[in-house]
Amino acid sequence: MTRRKRSKGRSSSAYWGYFPPSAPIPVEDGIRARTQRGQFGEHWWAQRWIGALESFGWDNRLQRGHTYARKGQVRDIDVQPGRVIAHVQGSRRAPYAVRIEMAPLSDDQWERAIDAMAQQAIFAAQLLAGDMPPEIEEAFQAAGVSLFPSSYEINMSCSCPDWAVPCKHIAAVYYLLGEEFDRDPFLLFTLRGRTQEQVMAALRARRAAGASPVATLQEEEPAPRAEPLEADLSRFWEPKENLGDFRVTIEPPPVKTALLKRLGPPPFSRRPKAFVGVLNLVYTAVTEQALALAFGEDQLANGE
Repeated sequence: MTRRKRSKGRSSSAYWGYFPPSAPIPVEDGIRARTQRGQFGEHWWAQRWIGALESFGWDNRLQRGHTYARKGQVRDIDVQPGRVIAHVQGSRRAPYAVRIEMAPLSDDQWERAIDAMAQQAIFAAQLLAGDMPPEIEEAFQAAGVSLFPSSYEINMSCSCPDWAVPCKHIAAVYYLLGEEFDRDPFLLFTLRGRTQEQVMAALRARRAAGASPVATLQEEEPAPRAEPLEADLSRFWEPKENLGDFRVTIEPPPVKTALLKRLGPPPFSRRPKAFVGVLNLVYTAVTEQALALAFGEDQLANGE
């Protein structure tokens, strides 16, 4: 873990990480946490990430990190392979520079992990829908690595005068990262060294290579020629196959607003997070109205 050297001239209280309370300079366009109370992280993978931070202790600084994240004191966050770079506005005019680093997985480790993930098609489908199946940890463990770093694998530093790690500025960035991982689990892969495009391309290639010759042959067979519509108009509406076993299941999607999570914030909006928040409300309202039309509002109100 990265720690700064103690400079000469500091008081003894500064050595113990104590600094008198000070009010941070407000930020107009900072990154504000979506959750304004309670725990950070909606999904299990975000909570797993945040758990590594909270294992350090330092409850007082973590609580201040909550406040900084919710007030929008974090100006920007840049997730790169192996590191996160952010700037946090404190009480001084110049924002503090925060770095969170961990070692990316090697190419060989990634290849083994992707081989394990490719054994189950559900991984690709759920990841594309913005969801991360818990079984994905087993795929990485089979490759002898871990997707989620332990606290000992994470190096954190901040340019603020507080020598303790994590300080409140680091904590604010860390909590907001958990929310970003909630929205886009592929950012965890980026931090470990692979982009969404690289992971999905590798998974598709593995799945295609593993397809059986029979299945491939069937896919390449030409479609049967359709009869002209005017050949027998009197039987147009008659089904050609028995539909007695055909069932339609109408239910809420397993992942809420999966399309929005997959696409991410739009580049054309000046406030992309606020724009996505409005779209989330619209998609939710459309889903509820569709279910009401399908089942009736009375049944939905009774939980039927």
